[in-house]
Amino acid sequence: MIVDNATQAAALIGVLATAVVYGTDVFCAMVLRPALAKVDDNALVVIMGNVHRYGDRRMPVPGVLGVVATGAAAVLAVVDAQWLRVAVSGVALLLLVVWLVVYARVSAPINRQLTAAADDGRSLPNGRALQANWDRVIVARATLQGLAVAALCVVLAI
Repeated sequence: MIVDNATQAAALIGVLATAVVYGTDVFCAMVLRPALAKVDDNALVVIMGNVHRYGDRRMPVPGVLGVVATGAAAVLAVVDAQWLRVAVSGVALLLLVVWLVVYARVSAPINRQLTAAADDGRSLPNGRALQANWDRVIVARATLQGLAVAALCVVLAI
């Protein structure tokens, strides 16, 4: 019973933390992406450079917490021999790891370039292309996060 409650607590923390990142990615896909299409290239670099300055400093907290809590839920489910929870929380963890790979390989390098340009007050001739590359993965990122949240909700329900 104690391990079962701990598994559910870890899954709940995972849901709440992952939902922060999921909501942010959904906002970027649904609102920020089309809004940025309406601004000039220099404004895009300044806006996104500043958005990433704060996002890249603050978003790792819920992101890491979500991954750690999801991993803890999976481990605790193993300890308690709750094999369906093991499978579902394992799927959630895999989705979060794939999200991390996409973020680290595509989004983070673009974030750094845009932030550096905004910090230096310089324009980027390829700023629009950088943003297009960032935009190309945001729906996938939101989908991965959303599926992870859904999987963690299933862990809570079983």
